[in-house]
Amino acid sequence: MKNDHPVQLQDISCPICCLKNDEIVLTGSDLLHNMPGVFQVVKCRGCGLMRTNPRPTPEAMGFFYPDDYGPYLGTRVLKTNSTSSLKRLLTPLARKIFDDKSQRLPIMVPAKMLEIGCASGAFLNQMSGLGWEVEGIEFSEKAAQNARQLGYKVYAGSLETAPAPLTLVDLIVGWFVMEHLHNPIGSLKKLHEWANPGAWLVLSVPNANALEFHLFKDKWYALQLPTHLNHYTPQSLAKVLNEGGWTLEKVHHQRSATNLIASTANVVECKGWRRLAKLLRLLMWGKWFYILFPLSWILGVLGQSGRMTVWARKRAS
Repeated sequence: MKNDHPVQLQDISCPICCLKNDEIVLTGSDLLHNMPGVFQVVKCRGCGLMRTNPRPTPEAMGFFYPDDYGPYLGTRVLKTNSTSSLKRLLTPLARKIFDDKSQRLPIMVPAKMLEIGCASGAFLNQMSGLGWEVEGIEFSEKAAQNARQLGYKVYAGSLETAPAPLTLVDLIVGWFVMEHLHNPIGSLKKLHEWANPGAWLVLSVPNANALEFHLFKDKWYALQLPTHLNHYTPQSLAKVLNEGGWTLEKVHHQRSATNLIASTANVVECKGWRRLAKLLRLLMWGKWFYILFPLSWILGVLGQSGRMTVWARKRAS
């Protein structure tokens, strides 16, 4: 596939089947940062796992993560309380009603937690405040430094190159990280080695089984080529987890209209209607979260939000 940029690409087989037995699902480009290149998504005929192939090599991937990459900025802990005034006024019942299930965790006694892709440390800070001992891994040196300034131990680099935590962990979380990993099964095996018996692994990933993926195709917001290397369904994610030593226990479909709104914005922007696209993207933030929550709730109930949070348990070796 022709790409007019110097980034090195690699052609890889399905990590589950290890065979070159793919069908092309779609081709697309980077709509998040408008970086150069055209990429394809293929589907393994053997197991159904979809992946970006060919893909940038691990050494070249940093080209597609500029310093203003959203997760690096959006998880920064501010000196003032970054929670909105409206959210702070909500009663516990209202907070439960407006729970989008994006970071829902099993009920656990605070122990040792590792966050992969911890960005600037907001979730580490939140869990530390609840009594957890926390560590993090973050690809961006700049974001990792922000987290270290909060006093947390954070390794800057990929999960594949990260050293083991000082002690075995009881909870591992990754919010929209799994789809970025070059070697998901190898990474899961590594996390398996770092975890105590019965440890929980909690991951949020886009759900490519949602209708919106088939509706928007290359304009689907959660596609995010080429940084999203694998495009999971609940079924294919369960297979990958199993290969890595984890058993899928629960799938929570998030209550979110973000993908639907942002995908629509991608479509209208590609038609040249930039002002309308900008207006649509404003609906993803602030008070609009609450105004649009009935739609988000319906999408979550139907399993069609395009986002899922899964709980997996460490399987005995």
